[in-house]
Amino acid sequence: QSLPQQKLLTWLSVLECVEVFAEMGTARVWGEMGRWTIIVLIQLAKAILRLLLLLWYKAGIQMSPPIVPLNREQQQPLHPQDMENTSSGKDQTYVGKRSSRVVRSLQSTPSLQSRHWGSPQQREESQSRRAEEMNQPPTPLGLQETFAESLYITRPLLHLLSLGVWGQRSWKPWLLSAVLDISSLSLLSDLKDLNRRERAELRRRTILLLYYLLRSPFYDRYSEGRILLLLRLLADYVPGVGFVTRPLMDYLPAWQKIYFYNWG
Repeated sequence: QSLPQQKLLTWLSVLECVEVFAEMGTARVWGEMGRWTIIVLIQLAKAILRLLLLLWYKAGIQMSPPIVPLNREQQQPLHPQDMENTSSGKDQTYVGKRSSRVVRSLQSTPSLQSRHWGSPQQREESQSRRAEEMNQPPTPLGLQETFAESLYITRPLLHLLSLGVWGQRSWKPWLLSAVLDISSLSLLSDLKDLNRRERAELRRRTILLLYYLLRSPFYDRYSEGRILLLLRLLADYVPGVGFVTRPLMDYLPAWQKIYFYNWG
C-alpha cells in the first residue's frame, strides 16, 4: 500500500474508534442538534474516505476494521538470548525416536517473554500463513461490484437523508437501508476467488443484517417485548445467566439511543 492510502486507512480507523464518544460528548454539550450534526459530519467523512479508497486506490471490498489489529504475541521480537541460540546453529527441535513427536529442545528454549506453547513448525506456519493473507492483493472489482460496494458505503448517508425527510418514526428509512444492504450483498455474492479476509467481511455483513431486528421502528413495535421476555426467562430459570442478561436488559434502552451503536 502506498503512503497516502495508509494515511486514509489510519484516519478511517480513528473515526471509527471515536465516533461513539463524539456522538455522546456532543449530545451532552450541545444537545440533539449538535448530536445529529456530528453524526452527519462523521458519516460524510467516512464515506468520502471509503470512496477514495474504492475508486482512486482500487482497494476493493472495504474491511472492518480498516487496519487489522496487531497481534502482539505473533510480533514479539527475539531477545538477545534467542538470537544467540539461532545464530549458533543449535537444533531447535528434537524428534522422539519411538513416538516421532516433535518437541522443543532444552538448549533452544526461548526467554519467558517470547515463549509460546506450540511447536516451532506450527508457529512458523501460522506466521507465514498470516503474512501471506496480509499480502494478498484485493480482488479486482468490476462495474457491478464497484456499484455494490458504493451502495454499501453511501447507505449511511442515504439513511440519514431519509431520516431528515420522513422522520425517525417512519418505516421508510428502515426499509431503504435494508434494501440497500441486501442489494449490495446480492451483487457482491457473484464474485469468485475472494481471499480469506474478503470472504470474512462478506460473512460479517450478512450477520449484521440481524441488527435490523434491533433497529427502530421494528424494535419498538415488534422486537422489544419479545427480546426482553426472553432475557427475563433466561435470567430467572437458567442458573448463572442472569449475571449477563440482567445488565443487558438495563443496557438495551441506552444502546438504542446511540446512533453509531445501532446504525453506524
